[in-house]
Amino acid sequence: MPVLVASDLDRTLIYSAAALALTMPDARAPRLLCVEVHESRPLSYMTETAAQLLTDLGDAAVFVPTTTRTRKQYQRINLPGPEPTYAICANGGHLMVDGVSDPDWHAQVTARLADQCAPLAEVQEHLLRAADPVWVRKHRVADDLFAYLVVERELLDEDWVKELAVWAENRGWTVSLQGRKIYAVPKPLTKSAAMREIARRIGADLTLAAGDSLLDTDLLLAADRGWRPGHGELADTGFTAPSLRVLPDRGVLAGERILREFLGAVRGAGAVPGLGA
Repeated sequence: MPVLVASDLDRTLIYSAAALALTMPDARAPRLLCVEVHESRPLSYMTETAAQLLTDLGDAAVFVPTTTRTRKQYQRINLPGPEPTYAICANGGHLMVDGVSDPDWHAQVTARLADQCAPLAEVQEHLLRAADPVWVRKHRVADDLFAYLVVERELLDEDWVKELAVWAENRGWTVSLQGRKIYAVPKPLTKSAAMREIARRIGADLTLAAGDSLLDTDLLLAADRGWRPGHGELADTGFTAPSLRVLPDRGVLAGERILREFLGAVRGAGAVPGLGA
């Protein structure tokens, strides 16, 4: 039976220059591979060792990139290894199959959102009205599903974020602060629902997941086994669960460690004949 590995990308497997956390002496820093270019500039990285581990993982399991990024943002990423058949974009709003969004899945998601939470327009209007132009740099809507702000983190009033979270909670939405972005996402829009659908389609016997942010909570709880790094929203709040392994690693080396853990779990499950335990 196949093993499904659904992993968050940003600050879980891939890292911007600002998030690398290269705290070791320069001479001992790992060799890095650029996996994303945006506007002709390198943007995201993983270690070369992580790249090989991901290639091995793609050969041994069904690897599913799982991200809050829009489809367009996801398609900028050039991950090593076999091209994934499935990917989850827009926090579960799009289930990608061979690079194309499954229209039936997207229709199910949009119907669920219309039925279970306040409309995007209401949330977008609140963000435009309530956010302080002193620290907001951009207002964005992602795939007509959720909204986010790009902010100057050092100027941000984090009490405002807490107040926004309370406001959103009462309307069936959740708020997540990740780096320079504040996300407002409908609660019914989840990575876990899309992961379960892929697991159903492929007949997965085991599901593995990793993530670092509040928006990964449902994914980690839905998987048979999960991992989180020593950085990010979930680390800051001390989130844990019986099926979750908390790693001490931070930054780009955490991505490498997560892939090593994935591969060990897949091999231990005997997903591919001859891999052994």
